This record gives sequence, C-alpha cells and structure tokens, in this order.
Amino acid sequence: MGLEAVRDIAIVVLAVESIVIGILLLVTLGQIRKLVALLRDEITPMLKAANDTARTMRGTANVMSESVVKPLVQVSSYTTGTVQALRSLVGIRRKLDHDGRPRSSTAERPEKEV
Repeated sequence: MGLEAVRDIAIVVLAVESIVIGILLLVTLGQIRKLVALLRDEITPMLKAANDTARTMRGTANVMSESVVKPLVQVSSYTTGTVQALRSLVGIRRKLDHDGRPRSSTAERPEKEV
C-alpha cells in the first residue's frame, strides 16, 4: 500500500466525517427550532398567567392594607394615646394631695392589705 492509498482513505474518512457533522448540525438546528417554539407557545403564556396572579395578589394586599390594616393601626394608635394620657393624668393626680399641694417624698404611703 502506497502513500496514495493512505491519502485516498484519509480523504474518504474526512468526507464521511464532514457529512456526519453536517447531519448532526441539522438535527441540532431542528431541536433549537422546537425549543424556541415551545418557549413561545407554552412557556410565555404560563409566565403571563404567573404575572397576572402576582398582580392580583398585589392588588389584594393593597385592598387589605387600606380597608383592614390601616383602620386597625389607627384605632390602636388612638387607644394607646388615650391610655397614655389617662395614665399621665392619674399619675399627676396621685402626686397631688387633696388640697392641691404636691406630696412630699418623705411622706409615708399607706400599706396595702394582703
């Protein structure tokens, strides 16, 4: 077998390899087209539905915040303010004697019965 035979065999092998690579490239291109079609036809509507659901949940949270949470927080703050004001008034009243003079710090306090 001469050098020409080795050359001819190498050319045939390279030609077959090129044909196989071309076929695999076409198969890969077909798979990419199917993937793009899948993304366009099935995944995009699912993403839109998920986005709509998130938008609905955001709206529901806003409505709950405005109609339930905000009034409860306002009532709670008014109640807390009123309680603190009453505590301050009661505390001032306890510090004053019946005739309006402040109690001395050395005055004995009545003991509580058990």
